[in-house]
Amino acid sequence: MNRLDLTERRDRVLGRLLTRQAEHDPDAAFMIDDVDTYSFGRVDALADAYAAGLADLGVRQGDTVALFMDGGPEVVIATFALNRLGAIWVPTNSDYKGDWLRESFEESRARVLLTDGDLLDRVAQLGPARLFDHVVVRGEAGAVLPGTTLHPLDGLPVEGATPPAVDIHHGDTAAVMWTSGTTGRSKGVEQSHNCWVFGSEEGIRTADIREGDVLYSCMPLYNTGAWVTVIYRSLICGVPFGLDRHFSPAEFWNRTRHYGATHTITLGAMHIYLWQAPEKPDDAENPVRVASAIPMPENLIEPFKARFGIEQIFQGYGQSEMLGVLSRVDDGKTEWGANSSGKPNDSIELALLDDDDNPVQTGEVGEMCVRTKEPFGIFNGYFHNPEATLAAFRNLWYHTGDLARCDENGHYYFVDRKADYIRHKGRSVSSFAVEATVNSHPAVLQSAAFGVTAELDSEAEIKLDVVLQPDAELTAEDLCRWVNDNAPYFAVPRYVEFVSELPTTPNGRVRKFELRERGVTGATWDRVASGFEIER
Repeated sequence: MNRLDLTERRDRVLGRLLTRQAEHDPDAAFMIDDVDTYSFGRVDALADAYAAGLADLGVRQGDTVALFMDGGPEVVIATFALNRLGAIWVPTNSDYKGDWLRESFEESRARVLLTDGDLLDRVAQLGPARLFDHVVVRGEAGAVLPGTTLHPLDGLPVEGATPPAVDIHHGDTAAVMWTSGTTGRSKGVEQSHNCWVFGSEEGIRTADIREGDVLYSCMPLYNTGAWVTVIYRSLICGVPFGLDRHFSPAEFWNRTRHYGATHTITLGAMHIYLWQAPEKPDDAENPVRVASAIPMPENLIEPFKARFGIEQIFQGYGQSEMLGVLSRVDDGKTEWGANSSGKPNDSIELALLDDDDNPVQTGEVGEMCVRTKEPFGIFNGYFHNPEATLAAFRNLWYHTGDLARCDENGHYYFVDRKADYIRHKGRSVSSFAVEATVNSHPAVLQSAAFGVTAELDSEAEIKLDVVLQPDAELTAEDLCRWVNDNAPYFAVPRYVEFVSELPTTPNGRVRKFELRERGVTGATWDRVASGFEIER
């Protein structure tokens, strides 16, 4: 372990941090995949070699380069290489195809693409229009692109070559990460070198990383989570991380054993799937000491720790735009309020503001608004979208679009996305709170609560789309009775529809705007029409 001193802001450039670790101990393990181990020295040398090859393709400082790859060490190395050139990497969801893929490529404004051979056919299906000048392919090319030059990835590195010297500032944009798109069209978040470092440091302060630790990620590399919670934490602390391309509930604990992983990260429903898996006698026989599980239902924290032999559960709150805002560690030392997201990190200022940007009182709901105490601690803006950037900042605060409340102990509680808060019969109802009640029913696997209008100009009514546990049976009447018995009467939904799945983003967040657009269907149960009576 070699925790880097990052006091000098000019050194907070990702490629320089890699070189510093390589100079300290070139043979120290950095990145481990299923069959190979990459030392800091090896990754540093490969980053130089890739950078030289990409420079030969015309990649220059300030250029964007699109990544359409299914994870793996080569993706990590390519990002270091691009940043060494002062270029900006723009990853695209490897599940995309058709119009979604075309729009992502076009909005990246890249002239060079790095992709996998088995994904090349999707690129070819976009039509004859040339989207890229050069396409670098990992593996055997599964298609041809007329008019576009293809280059094998394994032929890209120029052994021993030195990339062009580029003056890189820690505030320069290093990557553009697409937002999850839970409330509408995704936006490109411009992440600076320092923004990545800043967010990673916030997690390191509470992650209890020690000598001999190994971090583990099985999250996609086209999202922020894996980078800020695993890859860059390992980079800064000088510890290795294990890297898998996909999450498997059945194999998750075996993979931690394979890597000797002491730290894990799961988002959304991932840890719920782990909990719902059949219990095994060796569940607790794994090396994990600290599990970041965001968010973890309050009633599962201690049972989850006990079943899987985990010392600490870490939770928090952040966005791609603002990586480290709230932190909570359940290690037995702090008594947290139920479902608290934690306390603000020391290096940020957090305010809960009303619609006129006035602070709300303790216990009242307001929008989380943030600013950092140092330059370039927050995103640089939305990529080629000045209107959205301008709308996100007001009165010197970044407005997150998320609602929360704070108790007298300074503990913050996520309430809802502002766009998902339901104004129902004169009350503001948290869809997040309704879902928590619904999901506590043993027959429910997942649910989404949202507002719909049944008649012209009517006020929003609550609708639930519900996914049941495998082989479970439940009627809409019984589910509404459960909500009525366990929540305020006004949280009982008017509409319930049982569905096979919910539309989600790659990190498991439900795309509620799609559900609102679908609204009430022929398969929707109507509480009013059924004659169901609410008990107050």
